[in-house]
Amino acid sequence: MPELCRFFGIIIYMYEYDHLPPHFHAKYGEYEAVFSIETGNRIKGEIPTKQERLIQAWVEIHRKDLEENFILLSKDQASFFKIDPLS
Repeated sequence: MPELCRFFGIIIYMYEYDHLPPHFHAKYGEYEAVFSIETGNRIKGEIPTKQERLIQAWVEIHRKDLEENFILLSKDQASFFKIDPLS
């Protein structure tokens, strides 16, 4: 599970060869959730509201990077790049 980014205690990652629709996983402490790359909305799981809003703001800034990483990881598990954190 390649880690793409960390910010404010949130870890963003994707699985290699993962299913559609394009999405990513976020972990914050004991919470885990899956988010749509296209909309930034939570698809499943639970995460505190404050962290969910931070993740959604980050997605707005880095949507193209997330899309590119999803495509790369669907083809080759070794190919991905880190994405800048929310600052």
